[in-house]
Amino acid sequence: MSDMGKIVAIIPARGGSKGIPKKNIVPFRGKPLLAWSILHARRAKLVDGVFVSTDNEEIAKVALRYGAKVIKRPAEISGDTATSESALEHAVTSIREHEGLEIAYVVFLQATSPVREPIDIDNAIRKIKTERADSLFSGAELRDFGIWARKNGKLTSVNYDYRTPLRRQEVPEQYVANGSIYVFKPKTLFRFHNRLGGKIALSEMELWKSFEIDELEDLEFCETICKVKGINIR
Repeated sequence: MSDMGKIVAIIPARGGSKGIPKKNIVPFRGKPLLAWSILHARRAKLVDGVFVSTDNEEIAKVALRYGAKVIKRPAEISGDTATSESALEHAVTSIREHEGLEIAYVVFLQATSPVREPIDIDNAIRKIKTERADSLFSGAELRDFGIWARKNGKLTSVNYDYRTPLRRQEVPEQYVANGSIYVFKPKTLFRFHNRLGGKIALSEMELWKSFEIDELEDLEFCETICKVKGINIR
């Protein structure tokens, strides 16, 4: 199986946001939030190009300022109900047509996940290649987490039986997808119309890198994590 072609990072960043106004470019530790993901991708050793897909001129200017190329996203795939997959498919098609690139892998980064490092992206790329997988997600191992769900108004234990609790060393391996990094082959995206499909691999990250920014209080919390853990990017 050949991996010939470029590895491109795509960051979808539309203008609309209900939780935080202008969320993708809100200030985060001295830079627009989007800039962190752009710089993470640019500092990753295995990424050949960085693209931001957006429908917003202000976001486009930020993307260009921090070294990404901009793909103008059509209005019909920019609304609240538009999926990331529709933006990714459009972006891959645009890169092929306008940049003339043959793409081996796409690295899909979410701008709302700044608590990562360039090495995490490189690790994910190496993992999908080593495992000869079609797609990959980043995640963290959940140790000793008892998960419950409410079904038909009744609480039910999901990943264990509360009537016979397991000792910590008996808990099976379980992982949470942190939404920070996805890697996939273009053919996987277009076949399944999903970021994941075919043989799926996991690239492990530290659990504290699983937090993302959706609400205003998340900004301070994630900033604190970055300060404590020494996460910075230039």
